[in-house]
Amino acid sequence: MAMEIQVPDPNETIDLQQQVARLQALLEASRQVHATIREDEVLESVLRIVVRELEMAGAAFPGTGLAYGEDLPANGEGAALPSFPLQDRDGRTMTELRVAPPEGRELTIYESDFLEGLALQAAVALENARNHKRNVAFARVQQDLDSARAIQRSLLPQQLPKIPGYSVGFKSTTCYEVGGDYLDILEMPDGSLLMAVADVAGKGLASAMMSVIFRSAFRAMAVSGTALDELSARMNQHHWLEGEEARRRYVTAIFLRLYPENGEMEIVNAGHNPGFVIHPDGTQIQIESSGTPLGLLPGMQYEIQRCSFPAGSRLLFYTDGLTESFRGDEEFGPERLMDDFSRCQLREADGILDALWTAIDAFVEGGPQGDDMTALVLCRGMEQAA
Repeated sequence: MAMEIQVPDPNETIDLQQQVARLQALLEASRQVHATIREDEVLESVLRIVVRELEMAGAAFPGTGLAYGEDLPANGEGAALPSFPLQDRDGRTMTELRVAPPEGRELTIYESDFLEGLALQAAVALENARNHKRNVAFARVQQDLDSARAIQRSLLPQQLPKIPGYSVGFKSTTCYEVGGDYLDILEMPDGSLLMAVADVAGKGLASAMMSVIFRSAFRAMAVSGTALDELSARMNQHHWLEGEEARRRYVTAIFLRLYPENGEMEIVNAGHNPGFVIHPDGTQIQIESSGTPLGLLPGMQYEIQRCSFPAGSRLLFYTDGLTESFRGDEEFGPERLMDDFSRCQLREADGILDALWTAIDAFVEGGPQGDDMTALVLCRGMEQAA
């Protein structure tokens, strides 16, 4: 029986060699396209490959200003020429490659296949370049925000005053990297202490910037020993005159001047949450607002509320981030805050603050913090009793 020998078709051998050569060319083109992480360099490398290696007359990415060769401008003309879209992973067209074949002829099947493969690789490289650009920009912004957070934390009291017979403490946590809460404690030349808790409307960077401006104005006015009602009126007018954007970022604030020797306090509440004072006999006092937030309306006047702070008393000033903590649709609320504060048996300010934060954390059950949270606690020890 004769053996049948099959002779390879020369045309099939040539086709196979062409396919291998085409794949090698596409791999080399892919290597060139992926060799950079800059968007413009990715597109420029594609144009060079099309004109120099594929020997097209011209190529362009319309709308980008990038073109190569003489027959195709980059202004979008030549709409009838072959085009190959560069699509991202979600199928959205990022740009398109437009090609002018030499002498106006049609593309061959080989050229079309090569350009489709090149466009696919270019799309991956272009999306990677854009993602890298976004990541670099995000990292830069994050670095700036981290620096801003560190600066804002440094503006809080770094060392609390030592007041014989008293315990004072504060706690402040921002919702984002920076926030609009402000807290300050100043020792005055006459021996009194000036304390402030304030909250700029809104959250984030804009509110943080306004809180720094507020701090500068407050400290500049406080050193003159101005009475609290006059200080509040001047702060209000100063903020109002800062302009429309500042008025949108009005400030609620509560100011306290403590005379530690005789246990007397002067308080002004400018549109802020009520301050809580608890006397040793269980009497509870709420310091309500006597005027609008600072910067909301011009020409406002505020009233000083005076009260004693006998031995065994406690005071709490806070921003609304504490009371507006949520568990689903249920709010923590001022009543629950006042109840937790009044029932707390601890006598040191830091311990009371930790207990309040623990109570809020337990209430929200791991939910996200929705606003900046700041609180000031002042306690007077029982040994001060006469």
